[in-house]
Amino acid sequence: MSISASPAATGPSVGRSLFYLVVAGVAWGTAGAAASLVYRISDIGPLSLSFWRCVGGLVLLLGALALRRRRVATALPSQAGTGTGDATATATEPRRRRLIRILGTGIGLAVFQSAYFAAVDETGLAVGTVVTLGAGPVLIALGARLTMGERLGGSGLLAVVGALAGLAVLVLGGDGATVRPVGIAYALLAAAGYAAITLLTRKLGRDGGKADALATTAWAFAVAALCVLPIAAGEGLLPHMSEPAQVLWLLLYVAAVPTALAYALYFAGAAVVRAATVSVIMLLEPVSAAVIAVVLLDEQLTVATVVGTLLLLAAVVGLAAAEARLASDRRKAVVPA
Repeated sequence: MSISASPAATGPSVGRSLFYLVVAGVAWGTAGAAASLVYRISDIGPLSLSFWRCVGGLVLLLGALALRRRRVATALPSQAGTGTGDATATATEPRRRRLIRILGTGIGLAVFQSAYFAAVDETGLAVGTVVTLGAGPVLIALGARLTMGERLGGSGLLAVVGALAGLAVLVLGGDGATVRPVGIAYALLAAAGYAAITLLTRKLGRDGGKADALATTAWAFAVAALCVLPIAAGEGLLPHMSEPAQVLWLLLYVAAVPTALAYALYFAGAAVVRAATVSVIMLLEPVSAAVIAVVLLDEQLTVATVVGTLLLLAAVVGLAAAEARLASDRRKAVVPA
């Protein structure tokens, strides 16, 4: 599926963008479970896992880009004069801004992924995930207000508060969670990296000249892999594995679904949807992670998990509905009387 911008449109619709973001959030929730299984059967470290995730995602996205170019080249004779083609998306974005997008996103990804895996290693998956994604909406809302003048509005503010309440219930109601200051610091650093990516994507998306989300994601993974490589090499890039075939399959899954697919969909959707809405929809990650933990990893379903999950889902639904209403009002405003 191609998610590049077309010359006849300004990018995916709001409805499709919301769908992209939901799929990305759910897919990201599976990454933690896959990583936990990898940790059980190998001695791979968090930075090495981040490096291989970026490299694997890069290889898969480069393959997808090659297939797309071949398809476009095959269809080009029948589309002569229509203005379609693979170069359209990137041709509408100035080179300098494209470079800023790729470097900024790549560095943000390196910080986000590495700090997040370090937080999970220090203070556990549950605490590391909820602190990262709980701080994210606050940092994004503040950043969007300061840099883009975005206002949450009454319903948006209520949804963000509800989402943060859900995260608080998940953290405070967790059984036996170990909260370590170093881990919390890593989680906050990860949240800052995530917020920077979201704000940069939204800011550049608002300025017009849509980018090719697939190509941008591929180049960003290349930058992120180069940033992480020196530290990951010191940690040890090649782990010792008791079950190498299973480790390789899990790494391939992490590279394909919660990385190549999820990030491409995320960048396409985040360029259209409001930054605060993006931040809360991405809270589907801990929700899907909790469901996987109960269904597949035999973890106990607590009252806190149920209440926190329901609050998060309510916030996602509320902000998605508000986004759809806002888009409808904008369309009505531009229709001539």
